[in-house]
Amino acid sequence: MSVPMVDAPRYPHPRIAREGWGILAVSLAVAVLATATGAGWWSLPLWIWFAFALQFFRDPPRQGPADPEAISSPADGRIVYVGPFADPLTGEPALKISVFMNVFNVHSNRSPIQGRVLETKYIPGLFVNADFDKASTDNERNIVAMEDAQGRRLVAVQIAGLVARRIRCYVQAGDVLHRGARYGFIRFGSRVDVYLPTTAKPLVALHDKVSAHTTALARWN
Repeated sequence: MSVPMVDAPRYPHPRIAREGWGILAVSLAVAVLATATGAGWWSLPLWIWFAFALQFFRDPPRQGPADPEAISSPADGRIVYVGPFADPLTGEPALKISVFMNVFNVHSNRSPIQGRVLETKYIPGLFVNADFDKASTDNERNIVAMEDAQGRRLVAVQIAGLVARRIRCYVQAGDVLHRGARYGFIRFGSRVDVYLPTTAKPLVALHDKVSAHTTALARWN
């Protein structure tokens, strides 16, 4: 019997991510106050910071791939690894595709498939540059294992970076997600690794730019 798919958990999905509301409110108030009190050009850095924060916390709606067999990107960014690697939970051979997010990318994380969350696991660690391959094994990270209605499994790993030290994951075992459902957020430059069966066919190559939910990373095979 098929399981009805719903976004989980239930919370607002505004165009500006809720993770940034506090930062934006404070930075706007400080910039306005500095301008109102005659700070002149000295207030310019405050307005630049507000503009940067506004673009960083943007969370636009996205259209997913038309192919129902496609595995969509969980994050915006650049492909920094495509190849064999060990599954972080089982140790079995897997196809790993890594997406590096810089500070100018949208940082909402979206479910790569329609399916049920099997397991989540937080692992403390270091904060080396998330562009480096060793970030996959050394950095602080949060693991989400998922399975679709056909029993096909993948693992998505949110990884903190040199600056990014705020991983947010809003799902737990038993939650059921649409492909593209927003499930987490990472602040200020980071990385998401996707581990797939070795039979999956990669659709991206090293250095490709990808968009969360819109870009198909791979296809079930």
